Amino acid sequence: MNSELGLNLTLLACGLLTFLTRFSFIAGGRRLALGPRLQALLRYVPPAVLAALIAPEVFMRDAALDLSPGNPRLIAAAVAAVVALRTRSVTLTIGVGLVTLWVAQGLLGGAL
Repeated sequence: MNSELGLNLTLLACGLLTFLTRFSFIAGGRRLALGPRLQALLRYVPPAVLAALIAPEVFMRDAALDLSPGNPRLIAAAVAAVVALRTRSVTLTIGVGLVTLWVAQGLLGGAL
């Protein structure tokens, strides 16, 4: 089997598997009763996915870990975290985080 055919079959299998797993919850969602423990665990999925998407953007620069005080994204993330914890407002957190990032980039002399 050539590599192109193998790649196409792999993509097809992955797409079909993804469709079936998502469809199973839609089609059988009313009949499928999740236990309270699993429901409690599933509440952590969105924050975990969000953290996995954001962390590399905040902590990595030029493919290296950057925890220095000169990292404007780290500064903005820290300020946004404080605002989020104190206000619980998503809109305010995003706004303050963006403004902090712009100010930090301007003061530190580099756009990322």
